[in-house]
Amino acid sequence: MSPVLANVVLDELDWALERQGHRFARYADDCNIFVKSKRAGERLMHNVTRYLRDSLLTVNANKSAVDRPRNRKFLGFTVSKGDARIKVADKAIDKLKDTIRELTRRTRGHRLIDIVQELKTALTGWKAYFGIAEVMSPLREIDKWVRRRLRCYAWKQWGSAGYRELRKRGVRVREAWNTSKSAHGPWRLSKTPALNLALPAKLFRQMGLPELARARAA
Repeated sequence: MSPVLANVVLDELDWALERQGHRFARYADDCNIFVKSKRAGERLMHNVTRYLRDSLLTVNANKSAVDRPRNRKFLGFTVSKGDARIKVADKAIDKLKDTIRELTRRTRGHRLIDIVQELKTALTGWKAYFGIAEVMSPLREIDKWVRRRLRCYAWKQWGSAGYRELRKRGVRVREAWNTSKSAHGPWRLSKTPALNLALPAKLFRQMGLPELARARAA
């Protein structure tokens, strides 16, 4: 009921902001109002706080501020510095990475294809919401990181059969031998040329893994 009640009570605030010609975005009780200067922002913050107080509402001082748009987030989004393009907020990316870490834990014991299908569900839903983002560089980094997590998972599963699996996937004898006999752990090896060749991005796409930075079909 909270969002519904917030919309009922704050509808009049929307009208007041519109009458004054302000540009703003509000979802339930979360609202960003855009002005041209810090002074204008401070004046508006004072007026809105007083307006809501008269309506028996309070502004959360810990979550509210007069600041540049790039320093604030709204519904998981922020804007980039300079060109003010829509960008996924760091907190939303961190939350997604926590989900990916859980799905790609090396001790799960599931088949790689099953892990990819679980990732497909999570990433497709995430992309459907955050797909309006215009800054792609953080999403490209996540795509690369997800593939590395999967290579790490596969290498752990292969265990003592690592050399045979690399050779079966086209890795040369010397490179497959050096990789399989390396003292480094799975995470470090997941970035090696051998694992990249054996488990390329194309393979994961064929398995159904979506790419966050890949443009959606029109």
